[in-house]
Amino acid sequence: MDNMKVAYETMLGLAAEMVLDEALLNYRIEKIYCAIDEALAQGDVESFRLLTDELKDLQL
Repeated sequence: MDNMKVAYETMLGLAAEMVLDEALLNYRIEKIYCAIDEALAQGDVESFRLLTDELKDLQL
């Protein structure tokens, strides 16, 4: 019975970690989109390219 409890707690921990990772990824992507909008508004081509490259890397 203890092995089942350990396995269950391990699975819960992994699930929580996955949810947190997904939330952090979504937050970072949202921030990049805002920065891309800002770069476009300012005409900052270099920042736009760097940010879009970072966004592409995150979305793979």
